[in-house]
Amino acid sequence: MTASTVPLSQLAKTIRSKNAGVDKITFDIIFRERATFDAVRRSGALTRESVAALYGISDSRISDFVEFPPANAVKFTIYRERPSGSPGDPDIFGAQQYAPLLSLPVAVPE
Repeated sequence: MTASTVPLSQLAKTIRSKNAGVDKITFDIIFRERATFDAVRRSGALTRESVAALYGISDSRISDFVEFPPANAVKFTIYRERPSGSPGDPDIFGAQQYAPLLSLPVAVPE
C-alpha cells in the first residue's frame, strides 16, 4: 500500500485554538469520519512530540494531549509563555495559534 502526504487542513473538519484560562491555550482537531481520525492517528503525524516540535516548545509546556475517539478528535493544551492579556501577550484569546497545524504533513494510505 502506498501513502500520500497531505496537509492536516485537508483531513480535519475543524482545527481551532482558544483561550483556556489565564495561563493556557487549548487546541481542537476534529475529523468528520472515524476512518480519517484513525488514519491520522496511525500516521504518527499528530502526537505530543510532533506538537512540541511544530511549536518549538518543550514537552513540559504541553499540559494535556488527548485522543478522543467518540468525537473523532484530538485535543491538546499548552501553557502560555505569559498570562493572557498581560503586556507582550500577542493573542489574548488564543484564537490565532492553530495556524501551524494547518500545514502539518500527514502520510495517509491511498
